[in-house]
Amino acid sequence: MRKTVIIAAIGIFLLIVILQCFYTVDETEQVIILQMGEYMKTVDSPGIHAKLPFIQSAKSLDKRVLMSDAPPTSYLTLDKKNLEVDHVTRWRIIEPDTFYKSIGSNEANALQRLNAIVVSELRDELASFTLVDIISTQRESIMEEVSERTALKATEFGIEVIDVRVKRADLPKEVQSNVFDRMKAEREREAKKYRAEGEEQALKTRAEADREAIVILAEAYRQEQLLKGEGDALATAIYAAAYAQGPQFYSLLRTLEAYTSIMDSETTLVLSTESDLFKYLSSSEQQ
Repeated sequence: MRKTVIIAAIGIFLLIVILQCFYTVDETEQVIILQMGEYMKTVDSPGIHAKLPFIQSAKSLDKRVLMSDAPPTSYLTLDKKNLEVDHVTRWRIIEPDTFYKSIGSNEANALQRLNAIVVSELRDELASFTLVDIISTQRESIMEEVSERTALKATEFGIEVIDVRVKRADLPKEVQSNVFDRMKAEREREAKKYRAEGEEQALKTRAEADREAIVILAEAYRQEQLLKGEGDALATAIYAAAYAQGPQFYSLLRTLEAYTSIMDSETTLVLSTESDLFKYLSSSEQQ
């Protein structure tokens, strides 16, 4: 019985020793080897690797691109407006030895350090711009500047910062309604200004069109009167020529035209026997 226990103990010890001699590296990991707590080397090739048992230890670090999703933080803008910003940072460990020496093997500590850097840089950068610039025209340039400065400071921890992005930027709830009302009033004021300018331009356009219409009508009336005068003059000349050639025929023709214009089938005339119109009618009856 005692011999069996000894053999079992030896077997367990050998198993522990074997487990201590080998370690595995996943494709998504990089492993640092520590000897008595001191950094020795980095292994990033996947597979099974050997190390000295009990003297050396293996610490795994992720070599993929990691994401830090920080809680919303309040910042003060240049025009003294509070702005709540929720940022996201993409980063990865590129120098495991530096990372371990400065932070350790706990990635949670790295996230805390990294978020502190980003918050500090965001606070400095957002304080240089107004609220309108931050949420409209300058947002992209602000985040590029923050990313560059954060990446520079993160190198001392063996971290490469890929970028820093704003996931959400909002005003505090207690001031959102006031700001929106002020923005709405400003937009309405601009709209009224544009409408007034449009109405003024429309009045100018209509006045110009009316003036041109008056000029065109006056010119047309002048041409009408000119042509009418020429026509009357020509008609008078024709009448005069006709009268000169045959005064009696011309008188008869003019009288007949008068009959046509003043009489129809239902017209009744009461004429004096001495009337010029009656002489042709009486001649007709006598014939």
